[in-house]
Amino acid sequence: MEQKQYKRTTVTAALPYANGGVHIGHLAGVYVPADIFARYLRLKKEDVVFIGGSDEHGVPITIRARKEGVTPQDVVDRFHSMIKKSFEDFGISFDIYSRTTSPTHHDMASNFFKKLYDDGKLLEKETEQYYDEEAHQFLADRYITGECPHCHNEGAYGDQCEKCGRDLSPTELLHPRSTISGSQPVMKKTKNWYLPLDKYQDWLKEWILEGHKEWRPNVYGQCKSWLDLDLQPRAMTRDLDWGIPVPVKEAEGKVLYVWFDAPIGYISNTKELLPDSWEKWWKDPETRLVHFIGKDNIVFHCIVFPVMLKAHGGYVMPENVPSNEFLNLEDDKISTSKNWAVWLHEYLVDFPGKQDVLRYVLTANAPETKDNNFTWKDFQERNNNELVAVYGNFVNRALQLTKKYFDGKVPTCGELNDVDKLALDELKDVKEKVESLLDTYKFRDAQKEAMMLARIGNKYIAECEPWKVWKTDPKRVETILYISLQLVANLAIAFEPFLPFSSAKLRNMLNMPQVNWNELGNTEILKPGHQLGEPELLFEKIEDEAIEYQLKKLSDTKKANEAEAYKAKEIKPVIDFADFEKLDLRVGHILACEKVKKANKLLKFTIDDGSGKPRTIVSGIAKFYEPEELVGKDVVFIANLAPRQLMGIESQGMILSAENFDGDLSVLSLLKEVKPGSQVG
Repeated sequence: MEQKQYKRTTVTAALPYANGGVHIGHLAGVYVPADIFARYLRLKKEDVVFIGGSDEHGVPITIRARKEGVTPQDVVDRFHSMIKKSFEDFGISFDIYSRTTSPTHHDMASNFFKKLYDDGKLLEKETEQYYDEEAHQFLADRYITGECPHCHNEGAYGDQCEKCGRDLSPTELLHPRSTISGSQPVMKKTKNWYLPLDKYQDWLKEWILEGHKEWRPNVYGQCKSWLDLDLQPRAMTRDLDWGIPVPVKEAEGKVLYVWFDAPIGYISNTKELLPDSWEKWWKDPETRLVHFIGKDNIVFHCIVFPVMLKAHGGYVMPENVPSNEFLNLEDDKISTSKNWAVWLHEYLVDFPGKQDVLRYVLTANAPETKDNNFTWKDFQERNNNELVAVYGNFVNRALQLTKKYFDGKVPTCGELNDVDKLALDELKDVKEKVESLLDTYKFRDAQKEAMMLARIGNKYIAECEPWKVWKTDPKRVETILYISLQLVANLAIAFEPFLPFSSAKLRNMLNMPQVNWNELGNTEILKPGHQLGEPELLFEKIEDEAIEYQLKKLSDTKKANEAEAYKAKEIKPVIDFADFEKLDLRVGHILACEKVKKANKLLKFTIDDGSGKPRTIVSGIAKFYEPEELVGKDVVFIANLAPRQLMGIESQGMILSAENFDGDLSVLSLLKEVKPGSQVG
């Protein structure tokens, strides 16, 4: 399909909720690919604006504020600053990063709604919704919890069950409760304004299904599944007290739906950046609009927001919506509420100066077509085996040898042999390959092509062995290092969109202040006699200890989550007291303890049970205690169990232990010293 030529490009990245920090899932799913694309367009000298901002309205904000006992404004002020700094720290090169609580945004969102209302493009409907009689307010979906009708999770929300992943409506929940007061909500009538998506269904089918078959399969497929069903009107207002007030007289106490308000943030942030020329970036047919989002936002950016723009009139439609799938962490779904994430602000404390390592790994593992997985082991291996051993190794060899043999000046290229010609030939089409992949949003493959330059260089310098040739043919070394340095200069250009920090560092080493994208593939970038800067290591090896520390953090998080979610097992059926009296529970003093050979779980105890004759008990607690920890302790055991043979040892009873939520066993002990053989009951 032939691509239309545009004069300019508006690039947007999904607005993150300002109720928490930014984690690697956000970076991999949206912000690194968006930044790569924006940087690439700038390098080609194309007109581009890269728009971002914080989404500061909606229920997640109010839930956090209520939980912390602060105002929603307190929450968004805190996290907007944190998010903005995280993006700056990782080189996400927004032209503006603003917020939906700005006066510019409030005015634009309010005026946008008012135009739709005045033009008769909205439906006014009265429906019944859940109402909290104690809190005196209607309940948003997330303020209602209950039992999921599908998996019977008792903590499902009114819009989704996080256990089974099903989308829900509040009325589907069994035994619904208000999260505000804990009371059972009642149904009450309320009026809201709806966007009639159904009226635009035929237009959407033609625009997307016929006009954008080049969109990623996950985006096109999700749109098709929605459009194959009958679209329904969707409420654009909510009964909440946090948000942009609905600019209609009879809508007192209502605010704009966050998914109406938030995407308008792209437009208002552009206006804030370019107050006199913003319209050409949104209304000129020669502007290309590209949305970078995660897969959970596809329907809003491909169906709801385009219908809003169409109903309003005058706006361009998205030309592409390159949505990524989800990134998992160590085989589990990333969860902000469970702290199962790698937070950007924490990453830079543990790995200072290694922003590009994370950018590289997240792009190499980008979930472009399916969910992918981030593991700390893979992170370490890609750094050590690719960035250090391939890219960094080649750069270091070429620059150090040039410093050693030619005082850091680019030597002259002599006569080329077959090895030289092959290396230069492999370099020629790199620009065309990388561009064709970036133009079609295949960032993972584009970065792989950039890394191929380093592989070519490593292979070339290893085959030529200039450190050996120097002894017999110094003129030949001039040619080898000349070609090697041209490859290094190409690497600095090729990786500029992907790894901005290390590319800047490399350009400094090459004494190459500017990057000219058009020179990618050129074999004469660095002229003979050009003085290079001082060489230094481009990347550093990451040791096992650093990775073990990260895995320990995650393990501690998992244990904390399990502890928080712990719920005692149901009490067993009631028994008669006479049944309990059949058990003879006694106190025993441990005289000796040893591991049972060929049995990982078993310990053999010798116990003083007060009878004057030692008792032997075998217990399966070897994973939780060392034998010497238990010698001299008093424990509770069942004295009248029938003996059992365990690994050839007769066990005369059972030592009692409590099992924790994580499977850990704790032997029952006593608060006071009592004589061995004392009865328990």
